Amino acid sequence: MASGFQRDKITAVFTAMDHDGDGLLTETDFAALTDRWCRERGAAPGSTDHQRIATIMLGWWHTLRAAAGGADQATIDDVLGVVDQLRAAPDAVTETALAMFDAVDEDRDGRITPAEHQRLVDVWNGRPTPLGDAFTTLDLDANGTLSRTEFTTLWTEFWAGDDPTAPGSALFGPLGA
Repeated sequence: MASGFQRDKITAVFTAMDHDGDGLLTETDFAALTDRWCRERGAAPGSTDHQRIATIMLGWWHTLRAAAGGADQATIDDVLGVVDQLRAAPDAVTETALAMFDAVDEDRDGRITPAEHQRLVDVWNGRPTPLGDAFTTLDLDANGTLSRTEFTTLWTEFWAGDDPTAPGSALFGPLGA
């Protein structure tokens, strides 16, 4: 059962993903997220980059849809149900983190820069999102970038964690931003 903190952070991400604001997630919402991401990246329809991003984003929809019993829409409670299962499925969390890392690492240098992270948050939220010094908190080894290992740790803290002080809790920006 999700804690109040987990519900708050997942609701913030859910709301950002709910493109049409109807309180439900549908394949259309995931397609809109894919379109925002591809536009930001300049990934032309049909390009390898576009196909890769679409596979990642729409793959999440298919996972969520299965968790919602095959329904064409998912509620916040459906998403929280998936989140409740993540602690018992660390490999699935890691796999998703690595796929997302590849989507965010625009120049494919194996590092996420503060600018790449800012674009992740802005695209996810569908608007510019002030992050303040969040990247400093996320940069676990203080080298100015996020490695695959750091990002996986942060992703796991966000999606499967319940600690408001964990650095990964700020992965998508401050709550309420």
